[in-house]
Amino acid sequence: MATLVMDSYVEEALKAERRASGADRFDEVWEGVYMMAPMPNDEHQGIVSRLGAILEEVVGWPGHGKVRPGVNVSDREEEWEHNYRCPDVVVFLQGTRARNCDTHWVGGPDFLVEVISPQDKSREKLDFYARVGTREVLLVDRDPWQLELYRLEGETFSLVGKSTVQEATSGAVLQSKAVPLSLRLVPGDPRPQIEVTHHASEKTWLI
Repeated sequence: MATLVMDSYVEEALKAERRASGADRFDEVWEGVYMMAPMPNDEHQGIVSRLGAILEEVVGWPGHGKVRPGVNVSDREEEWEHNYRCPDVVVFLQGTRARNCDTHWVGGPDFLVEVISPQDKSREKLDFYARVGTREVLLVDRDPWQLELYRLEGETFSLVGKSTVQEATSGAVLQSKAVPLSLRLVPGDPRPQIEVTHHASEKTWLI
C-alpha cells in the first residue's frame, strides 16, 4: 500500500529514522519525489553480491572499468539530490561518458542490473536510464523468474531478449555487448539459477 505523507514534520522524522538505521541506502528521488524502496531480502542481496563479484573478476580486477554494488546515478551535477536512481549493480567501463562526482555519477553506466522485488519500480526506471545514456540494463525478475536484457538504440531501449526456465533447454541466452558475459536461466532447486558465462574463457558460474 502506497502512503502519501503531507506532514513535513513526519516526513523529516521518517527520513531521519531511515538515515540512522541505514535503510535509506536504497531510497531514491524522482524529480523531487522521495521514493522509499523496500529493503531487499536475502535472495535479492545474494544475487547482487554474486553478480557484482563476477563482474569484478572479468571487468574490475583486469582494469577494464569500475564495478559498484549500487551508486547514485543522476542527470545533473549540481542539485543532483533532486533526481537520482540507485541501481543494484553498475559497471562503468574505461572511457565511459559518465562522470564520477564522488557523491554520484552523472550519466548512465555501460551496464547495470536491477533485481526486481515486490512493490519496487524497477521497470519504471527504464526511461530514466535511457535518458542518461545507459548502454545496457539487465532486469532479474523473480515473479515469475525471467531475465530481460535491454540495449540502448538511439534514445530508447530495445529488448534484446528474455530468458526463462521453460526456454532454457532451447538455449535462450542473453549475450551482452557491454560486458564480456552471457546469461540465461536454468532449472534449479529450490529456485531457478542464473548461469553466467565469460565470453573469452567460457568459465561459467551459477547464481
